[in-house]
Amino acid sequence: MEAVPPKLYGGTERIVSYLTEELVRMGHEVTLFASGDSETSAKLEPCWPQAMRLDEGARDYLAPHVMMVEKIARRAHEFDIVHLHIDYLGYPIMDRSGIPFVTTLHGRLDLPVLPPLYELFAHVPVVSISDSQRRPLPGANYVDTIYHGLPETLLSQGPGDGGYLAFIGRISPEKAPDAAIRIAAAAGWKIRIAAKIDNADKVYFEEKIRHLFELPYVEYIGEINDSEKTEFLGNAAGLLFPIAWSEPFGLAMIEAMACGTPVIAMRNGSVPEVVDEGVTGFVVENEEEAVAAVRRLPELDRDTVRRTFETRFGARRMAEDYLEVYRGLIGGKRPKLVAV
Repeated sequence: MEAVPPKLYGGTERIVSYLTEELVRMGHEVTLFASGDSETSAKLEPCWPQAMRLDEGARDYLAPHVMMVEKIARRAHEFDIVHLHIDYLGYPIMDRSGIPFVTTLHGRLDLPVLPPLYELFAHVPVVSISDSQRRPLPGANYVDTIYHGLPETLLSQGPGDGGYLAFIGRISPEKAPDAAIRIAAAAGWKIRIAAKIDNADKVYFEEKIRHLFELPYVEYIGEINDSEKTEFLGNAAGLLFPIAWSEPFGLAMIEAMACGTPVIAMRNGSVPEVVDEGVTGFVVENEEEAVAAVRRLPELDRDTVRRTFETRFGARRMAEDYLEVYRGLIGGKRPKLVAV
């Protein structure tokens, strides 16, 4: 659906890219199955000429995924292990390949179709991206929880003196940009919003959000890429992350931390696992607590926020954690040939 790494928005594809590049840096031979406009130092096996989200002619999104899984299956014997990032699409074929494989679950697991599916594939090894992600689907064969990581040089620490709070992500009900705007208003701050609007969320945007963008203290700047995030997040006094759903991870939180910017987030999903209370931000129960937390932002040290990011959420740590999983699945051998 997106290039690896994505040109604009796209959390899963970013993590695939960061992991791939780190594995290559560590000396492993990696083949990346992705869209043809992906950029990687690994061997790229293009499965569609360009990201399907940007391809107006790609009306059938499933067909290229099926072709990709078949390509992987036909070459599976070349690899020590295959690491899937496409949820359950690869299970039937890879389960019959005889090659060790593992799947990272990047999305929500509270869908009613998933429990019976994971009864059929109860033996398939999967990695969760937070412990909280597992709660709706406790019966899956989790082999580890591995938090996302970013390259330490990707984003730089900023001064946080831009005079605004930041919101980054998608304009959607679960991300609750309206709550972020209310929090900023009640705290007396300007808010800058860097977010994309999916086709599925256009009605929500028109009915609930568009009029809020006309307020004098709200600035909507649209989608931004990685090269723009250091300035956007680094100059913000804090990141507002008022999610209204059980976010499996929340990449925006560690992107902010990489810039030394503390996070104010609702206690949902992975938030308590990612935010160190009173160190890298504040975990709040409601909008009133969020407003109070905005006023406490000066108590937090941006150098400490950045150092904590480096310790907990670096790409090298993430890659090393995955290598431990790989070793366990291939019987303790050091993996050399990896398909991602």
